[in-house]
Amino acid sequence: MTAAPVFDGHNDILLRLQMAPGKREAIWLTGEGQGHLDLPRMQAGGFAGGLFAIYIPSPSAPGAPDYDAMMDNPPYEIELPAMIPLGVAQPVALSMAGHLLWMARSSGGAFRLCRSVAEIEAAQADGAIAGVMHMEGAEAIDERLDALHAFHAMGLRSLGPVWSRPTIFGHGVPFRFPGSPDTGPGLTAAGKRLVSECNALRILIDLSHLNEAGFNDVAALSDAPLVATHSNAHAVTPSTRNLTDRQLAMTRESRGMVGLNFATVFLRPDGKRGTDMGWAPVMQHLDHLIDRLGEDCVGFGSDFDGAAVPDGIGDAAGLPRLLEAMAAHGYDAALIEKLRWGNWMRVLRETWGG
Repeated sequence: MTAAPVFDGHNDILLRLQMAPGKREAIWLTGEGQGHLDLPRMQAGGFAGGLFAIYIPSPSAPGAPDYDAMMDNPPYEIELPAMIPLGVAQPVALSMAGHLLWMARSSGGAFRLCRSVAEIEAAQADGAIAGVMHMEGAEAIDERLDALHAFHAMGLRSLGPVWSRPTIFGHGVPFRFPGSPDTGPGLTAAGKRLVSECNALRILIDLSHLNEAGFNDVAALSDAPLVATHSNAHAVTPSTRNLTDRQLAMTRESRGMVGLNFATVFLRPDGKRGTDMGWAPVMQHLDHLIDRLGEDCVGFGSDFDGAAVPDGIGDAAGLPRLLEAMAAHGYDAALIEKLRWGNWMRVLRETWGG
């Protein structure tokens, strides 16, 4: 791997594998020319590690509107799907965890499931990609939290209590532009127990998709750094999914982390989904995040395979172009190293220990 190594806070390749399990060898090992991630493109672009999301898709609703078309033409507000029952979510989550374990088994040593910063750094030193199991939305976790311990034993080290739609633990933000993340109530009693147990197990708590009241509850309860794995600056793009300056200040105070989301709808100031957007919005968000959080609390959270991304990046093989654009924008080598790798290692070490 000759490109500069990048650690990424969020991707959805497991969903691609889940939706087409019969094609997983082509999707992962050789690449089929679709989506953003596969082993060859990750190696070519320096994608050296990241959080790999287990995400339970909502069932398709007959007559549902064309959400992509809505995002192409703001303003928009997309109704949140209904809560997904535990009995529906758990088998899907287990299947997706199995895909992640298979990715490591099938890679011939080129990809490793990692449970600690030491394992991530060892993989990087050996030229292997480090994969960390993440859960985006805790629908597969029961109220007694037994499944949390089971998934932790499998390798789970990062968890978001919600993916926008409600869970038994809390409430997420709707997809709305323009809009505020101040929507709905905070964590439930079960959600507060989830935070405490994640702290005890040293599982990172992901604040992306959580509404502002839930964010506040986590900040009050958690003893770990506040982390939003794939969110941007609300002051630049006023989407409900982006973080306000007050939230960024709270994250900085905790020595936390925000991973820049590459999704165009959260980058473009006009909120549109179009991918022909140039580098200016990307740099505008990075500048704002660095200004409010400091140089030690910003990284990447691509949302690869889960969103439309700028043409300048394209896919995982385009990460060097992003780093080149950052250098052209005036970021020096030391800052770029922090953003692409070092800051994630710092916050993961402080969260997980070791």
